[in-house]
Amino acid sequence: MNSMYFTEEHQLFRKSLQDFLQKEVVPHIETWEKAGKIDRFIWKKFGDMGFFGINYPEAYGGLNLDLFYTVILLEELQKVNSGGFAAAIWAHVYLAMTHLNAEGSETIKQNYLKPSITGDKIGCLCITEPFGGSDVAGMRTTAVKHGDHYLINGSKTFITNGVYSDYLVVAAKTTPELGNRGISIFLIDRSAEGVSATKLNKLGWHASDTGEIAFDNVKIPVENLMGEENNGFPYIMQHFAFERLIMGINAHARAEFALEYALKYMSERSAFGKTINKFQALRHTIADLYTEMEMCKAFNYSIAYRLNKGEYVVKEATMSKLKSTKMADEVIYQCLQFLGGYGYMEEYPMARLMRDSRLGPIGGGTSEILREILAKIIIDKKDYKPVT
Repeated sequence: MNSMYFTEEHQLFRKSLQDFLQKEVVPHIETWEKAGKIDRFIWKKFGDMGFFGINYPEAYGGLNLDLFYTVILLEELQKVNSGGFAAAIWAHVYLAMTHLNAEGSETIKQNYLKPSITGDKIGCLCITEPFGGSDVAGMRTTAVKHGDHYLINGSKTFITNGVYSDYLVVAAKTTPELGNRGISIFLIDRSAEGVSATKLNKLGWHASDTGEIAFDNVKIPVENLMGEENNGFPYIMQHFAFERLIMGINAHARAEFALEYALKYMSERSAFGKTINKFQALRHTIADLYTEMEMCKAFNYSIAYRLNKGEYVVKEATMSKLKSTKMADEVIYQCLQFLGGYGYMEEYPMARLMRDSRLGPIGGGTSEILREILAKIIIDKKDYKPVT
C-alpha cells in the first residue's frame, strides 16, 4: 500500500472496514440483489460505525477525517461485488449529504445532516431529468415562490436511492428565463404531498433502488431553499468534481478486484497440464491490464491528495472518471474472458461486475460530455472557478 498517502491509522481503518463488510454486508448481498432493495438495518449499522460521518464536521456527529479515509471506504465498497449496494451508500454520503453540508441551513443540518450521519435518514440527489440527461442547464423542473413557500413541479430520473430515501436534494429552476443562472437547490422531505416515485428496471446495480420521481405541486417552505436562490448551477458544478473523482476511484477499485479474482482463478485452473497463469499470452495480457489499473489508481490518489488540500481539481477529476471507467470496463471484460465459460455464469462474480461496471462511463456525466468539458479546458482555455 502506498505510504505516500496512507498512514498506519488508515490501514487500521481499512482492516476494520473490511471486517465489517465481510460480517455485516457480504452475507446479504445476494438477497438485496434479488430483491432490488437494501434492508434498512444496514444503514443504521454503517451510521453506528461512523462510516457516514468520515469527512463531515464533528458538530453534526462526523469524524472530520481526511479524504483518504473516504478513498478507503469507496475502494472497499467496490469489493463486495455489488455496484448497486456501493452506489446506494456513496450516493447518500457524497451526493446528497455533500449538498446538505455545503449549502444547508443550520436547521437543515440539524434535521437532516445529523440523522444522515447516524444512518437514521437516507438521502438522494435529484438533478437528471427524463428529457435532459447530461444537460443540467436544460432542466424543466420549476420552483415558483408564493409568499412563504415554493411550489415544485417536474420530474427527475435515474436517481440512486430514488424510491426508499427519506429526503431529496432537488435542483429546480426558480428563474427559467435565466437558463443555468436560474437554478436553485431545495430540500424536500419524502413525506411532502405530491412526491411520487417509480422504480426503474436496470441492466445492473440491481440492489440499488434507482427511481424516476415526479413532483406535482409539491409545497415546501422557503426555509428549504439551500444556499442562495439562482446559485444552484455553480453548486452543482462544484460538487461534480468530487462525484467524478468518486466514480474514478470506484472504477480502479473494481478493476483491481476483478484482476485479483482472475489471478486467483488462473492459479487454480489447469489446462494442457499446467495452470493457465503459465500461458504467455494470458500473462502478458494480465501485465497490460494491471499496468492500466495501477496508473489510474496512482492518478486518482494524486487528485484526492490535491482535493484534500483544498485545490479545485475539476479538470483532473473529469480526466479521472473518463479514463478510469473506460479502463475498468476493459479490464473486467478481459477478466471475464480469462474465466472462460465460468465467467458467463451468474454464480461467478464477473457477470455482475461487467453489468455493474458498464454504468461507469454513463452516470455522473457521460464520457462524451466529459470529453467536451475537457476540450473546452484544454483547447478553448475555459477556466472553471469554485463558488466563492
